[in-house]
Amino acid sequence: MYIRVKRSGQSNYEYLQLVRSYRDGKTVRQQVMATLGRRDTLVETGTLDRLLQSLGRFSDRLKVVDAVKREGLQARESRSWGQSLIFDRLWRNQGIPEILELLAENRKFKFDVERVSFALALQRLCNPGSDLQGSGWLDTVEGNGLAGIELQHLYRTTAFLADIRADLEYWLFDRERDLFTDMLDVVFMDTTSVYVYREEETEWRKRGYSRDRRNDLPQFVIGVVVTGDGWPISWEVFPGNTADPVALRSIVSKLRERFKIGRVVVVADRGMMSEDTVRFLQENKKSPMDYILGCRMRRQKELRQDIVSRAGRYKTIADNLDVKEVWKEDRRYVICRNEVEAEKDAQARKQILKHIEEIIDRKGAKSLIGNKGYARYLKVSRGSISVNERAVKDDALLDGKFILRTNTQLPAEEVAKTYKSLWRVERIFREQKSTLEVRPIYHHRDDTCIGHIVAGFLALRLEVDLQKRLDEKGIDVSWPDIIRDLGQVQSVLVELDGKRYRLRTDMKGAASAIFTATGVRPPSVVELLGDVS
Repeated sequence: MYIRVKRSGQSNYEYLQLVRSYRDGKTVRQQVMATLGRRDTLVETGTLDRLLQSLGRFSDRLKVVDAVKREGLQARESRSWGQSLIFDRLWRNQGIPEILELLAENRKFKFDVERVSFALALQRLCNPGSDLQGSGWLDTVEGNGLAGIELQHLYRTTAFLADIRADLEYWLFDRERDLFTDMLDVVFMDTTSVYVYREEETEWRKRGYSRDRRNDLPQFVIGVVVTGDGWPISWEVFPGNTADPVALRSIVSKLRERFKIGRVVVVADRGMMSEDTVRFLQENKKSPMDYILGCRMRRQKELRQDIVSRAGRYKTIADNLDVKEVWKEDRRYVICRNEVEAEKDAQARKQILKHIEEIIDRKGAKSLIGNKGYARYLKVSRGSISVNERAVKDDALLDGKFILRTNTQLPAEEVAKTYKSLWRVERIFREQKSTLEVRPIYHHRDDTCIGHIVAGFLALRLEVDLQKRLDEKGIDVSWPDIIRDLGQVQSVLVELDGKRYRLRTDMKGAASAIFTATGVRPPSVVELLGDVS
């Protein structure tokens, strides 16, 4: 039932009527239950207010709202709620609880390991940090099954995740295999490193090339594989001294043997490029793979001296992107050129050469010895050091260019566009710090370190899932704004007349749109929880 305003045709007065709606077959009809009177009279005499107050005595929700407005009730407890509501729905939609419960079936945990796993992933999304920090943060979060989680539960669950990571990855992939059928024509691979605050090395913690410029600390290497639209399907953890080509071959072997993936196009950057990698990809008799690999132009003599200088016309395929195809025997290359970047490279080289001349004039040529940044522009002859004009000329040929090697039948423009899409993987590592912020790691043991990383990838799946849903709805909002707006949806506990109530704060910013995009119904503004114990 509802209140309807009825305007009188002759007197122009407004009357308030109590109306009910009902269905008569396929038709919705309305029936006037009572006419309360003229609107202006009801307001002036206070009759309307007294009527609403009288009705309010029968509504717990209105009672609480009115008390909050009149008396300014003090909250017993206030916790963040929106983030756990959204990500718990996505977590369940992906079937993660069932898989974790299956894998923990024979374990004698005295706590809910699935809920603790979700808590670890939720922390990576909303408040990245150590497990000790996460334990304190969870006390500020309202969520199903999150109350009572202790620090020891987090530590034990990271060890559990490390132990089941291979099975977890397989079951997640198997559950979504049908979904991937049309998406696995192209997969993107990349690696990153995660350092550990420990001095000693172990079987897994090794010093190696650090993308964080922390060569003083041991690290792990992480590899990830995503589909063409960015969905993560595979991850792997390697010892910290693992080279990129070795990591790529290991991941591809897993795709072939464990996941039974057939022929796809593997796309990876120049760090993965080596002749051994190329042979590994295309010479496997059971499941050869096509590839698009970035080349290290300055390290490969064939590229510098032959491929780049080959005659031929470039074809413009996009703003600031031209392509040209070049063959060398049975090797196919695609040269990509960006005129804007070419100008930047030329200006940067000009500044370097100017600086070299200034140093020679001021300190002498010998002061340049040992400077790796200048080495490729210098030549040493009979004890003297000078600018290598041939090297400068060769370097200019590379301005604004990157070279791809491929064995696919794709047109050159498609090869270039596909490789440019590698940003999906790079974005995971370099821009989505809120999700994969697993660095640095403080755990003492290798297994808990690895479990920490697994929790980060479970969080990544949730983030990609949410972002895809928002994109489908045309909702453009940054990740920090998503976390902030959801965090402002709070659960507030109050007590009134011997009863406990939970209030939900107003949804601000993009929160309402996020709830709609994920199919999550917002909780009631007021919910009766029971008597005060």
